[in-house]
Amino acid sequence: MASDPARRSFSGGPPAWSLGAKRILIFFDIRLFQRRGLRNQEAKRHRYLTADELVRLTKALAQHPDKQAGNIFWLLLLTGARRGEVQSMRWDDLDLTAGVWTKPSSLTKQRALHRVPLSAPARQLLAELEAERDGTEFVFGGRFGAHRVELKAAWTTLCKSARISNLRIHDLRHSFASQLVGAGFSLPVIGGLLGHSTPTTTHRYAHLADDPLRQATERVDAAIAGVLPMDTGAH
Repeated sequence: MASDPARRSFSGGPPAWSLGAKRILIFFDIRLFQRRGLRNQEAKRHRYLTADELVRLTKALAQHPDKQAGNIFWLLLLTGARRGEVQSMRWDDLDLTAGVWTKPSSLTKQRALHRVPLSAPARQLLAELEAERDGTEFVFGGRFGAHRVELKAAWTTLCKSARISNLRIHDLRHSFASQLVGAGFSLPVIGGLLGHSTPTTTHRYAHLADDPLRQATERVDAAIAGVLPMDTGAH
């Protein structure tokens, strides 16, 4: 009488399906390793909108056929928030009079309450949306009472209209940070706006400060060189 494979597994012998099971486990281990590797590569990616791309993107946003998705993209540009934070934004989390958005800890990556100021353009956009509010708790309502989820098609359309390639939605957050660096704000201030839990995360933008510093020294040196005679040492 043939022994039961399951019984043999308890008696120390390998069951008949063990080889196949091991192959499946190895397959999933490899897939998990690959996906983790991809995530690590994405975390190191630095892609920012150039000045010309920003102009083209905003023009395309003004004409985007999906107004709700366009407004989400606008807020991502204006706040530097993460995509999920904006998509799940609730009216109860907003104080448009004070100009403050309080992100609950359940929605932030660092699992901590994050209170951020809203700029005048962001407040104006949200005030216009509030005037058209349909009763849902979410600023960007979706199906079945939930918030808006799908943005891939709208993002593809936007990038095509703006003639921009190799740009992800998350790169809007990086671009927001790059604008702050270019404006001369310190890394702690930028980290506070972005909701970074450690200075190390914000430090990725430190190299961007080189451009305005270089422009400053070039402008000063050009002014000095235009006034003072240059002694090259040649006689």
